Amino acid sequence: MPSRKIALPIGLMLVAAPAVLAQTPPPDSPAAKEEAERLAQLPPVSAKSTHADLSGRKQVGRVSYYAQRFDNRKMADGNRFNPNSDIAASRTLPLGTTAKVTNVQNGKSATVKIQDRGPYVGGRVVDVTPKVADQLDIRKQGVTNAVVAPIAVPQPDGAVKLGAGAAPSETSPEEVDKATRETVAAATGR
Repeated sequence: MPSRKIALPIGLMLVAAPAVLAQTPPPDSPAAKEEAERLAQLPPVSAKSTHADLSGRKQVGRVSYYAQRFDNRKMADGNRFNPNSDIAASRTLPLGTTAKVTNVQNGKSATVKIQDRGPYVGGRVVDVTPKVADQLDIRKQGVTNAVVAPIAVPQPDGAVKLGAGAAPSETSPEEVDKATRETVAAATGR
């Protein structure tokens, strides 16, 4: 019987150990910045996935923009849609994620906050507001290829993880700090 009393605590420690080791480093730590740089070097994932993506990896697919009929409609996060804001919809990025969307054809980019779900058309990775569509210069064509690089990704435990878009090669330190502060505020309600 004594072996069972010892085995149970050891078993619990083995189950709990990965959770402790997998904790998200604070966004301002060197470890978080190194992880962001590592993520930026990985190839982007396809927009075909429908599973929640907390990894912070870049995503590739098509970007489109909201039609006028969505003005003032309630979004997934409970707020009303404002066509003059810097928001976007994603099927896989957590609500509250701050990301950099880059038009592959012309290199223009914009920073958005994920506040809604969609787009529900195959191959599309995000829907953006008309304001952001203007920044990306996609209003005439309506849809184009894009890379979405998460800068700050809220985690289920309340932490915020830096994503590929937080790498120094992708975004300025000031923009990363702002994105992190806004994502933390949204995640904690402060």
